[in-house]
Amino acid sequence: MFMESVDANVIVTAIPEMARAFGRDPVTLKVAVTSYVLGLGVFIPICGWVADRFGARTVFRTAIGIFVVGSLLCAASTSLGPFTVARFIQGVGGAMMVPVGRIIIFRSVRRSEFIRAMNYLAVPAMLGPAAGPLLGGFITTYLHWRLIFFINIPIGIAGIWLTNRYIADTREAHPGPLDWFGFFLSASAGVLLMLGLSLVGGELVPQSIAFAMCLCGALLVVFYLLHARRSERPLLDLRFFRVPTFQASVLGGSMFRIGLGAVPFLLPLALQEGLGMSAFKSGAITCASAFGGMFMKSVAPNVLRKFGFRQTLLVNAVFSGIAIAACGSFFPGTPTWVIWLVVLLGGFFPSLQFTSLNSLAYAEIETKDVGRATSLASFIQQVSLGLGVTVAGITLEVTQYLNGHASVRWSDFWPAFVVVGLFSFFSMPITARLSRDAGSEISQGTRS
Repeated sequence: MFMESVDANVIVTAIPEMARAFGRDPVTLKVAVTSYVLGLGVFIPICGWVADRFGARTVFRTAIGIFVVGSLLCAASTSLGPFTVARFIQGVGGAMMVPVGRIIIFRSVRRSEFIRAMNYLAVPAMLGPAAGPLLGGFITTYLHWRLIFFINIPIGIAGIWLTNRYIADTREAHPGPLDWFGFFLSASAGVLLMLGLSLVGGELVPQSIAFAMCLCGALLVVFYLLHARRSERPLLDLRFFRVPTFQASVLGGSMFRIGLGAVPFLLPLALQEGLGMSAFKSGAITCASAFGGMFMKSVAPNVLRKFGFRQTLLVNAVFSGIAIAACGSFFPGTPTWVIWLVVLLGGFFPSLQFTSLNSLAYAEIETKDVGRATSLASFIQQVSLGLGVTVAGITLEVTQYLNGHASVRWSDFWPAFVVVGLFSFFSMPITARLSRDAGSEISQGTRS
């Protein structure tokens, strides 16, 4: 998880330099960011079944290997096309790596320990955003951006060794048959819809093709919904949404994650292309959000124990949305310490929201259903994060066009930050449906 988190934060810091190497506009590289999400979107739905069928340790170990191979292909890419394919391969590894890791955790701890387990699980995920921008910025500024993908090799080797040594090869005795038709529909819908949206406003394909892909993807989503209603054991079982806590966490959380997913893409671009900072200085500022998140992890259990999930999620959604939108207030001449403080708060409040949502998801899910529930939750979470990049990119391109700028400038960024910040507010109507004591078994079981 540390490797995946570092990789995600390294690449966004290096995007402007990679765009120049590929001869592309930096905003166009959103397709490379989205292609990783496509790999996740295609294979996350089957991660639960595969882990149940072949064993969590086997799948987790193989996923790390695929991720490392994708990293080497990224380093070897000489144009945007091969780089996009290499990122997709990384996404395939990530699809099996992170969700299966969660399955291993949730099958190993009691419900009353979920929040503490999530906090431990979040440590590598927080160290990644802290180390990634600094490493990526330093390597991009003083060495070469290709070298950033070699970071994953020693981490991956250590991960495979640790997996062999410490992780039990748990599996379900009878996972049931895989819904192959549902897999085809969900994979096709995800690829067409997400890739089509990422190509809107770009120069890689004619816009008619991009819109046609979006339309076909949307139709396949409808077909999958019809299939899921008729199937006894669908790949993505939408019946889990009948569980109130799962619904609030996944559907309500998807709105929040759209805004959260946009920030790692938008912020380095705003600092480098808008304010003219070097990749290293941009990374040194971007990592402030990780420090804000680390501090919040220490207070999250006490906040949830005192206020409960419903009140915490509702109030904190407001603070999170404002914190994200505030990153659009930067202009040339803004003191560096002010930018750092705003970015710090931009990690503080979203971190609490993220921890609460992830802990709440499994509050009422039976242990035998954790694998299938994780597939559905992880699929929607990752698609939401990818949509954030797409929404931010489209908003930025529209603003740039309306302002008549040949290249992106600092004044083009604030509407994008405001738009993605608003998505945090959109999560509130769904969260408001929760009962006041929702998830109390988890929130009140956090005492050490």
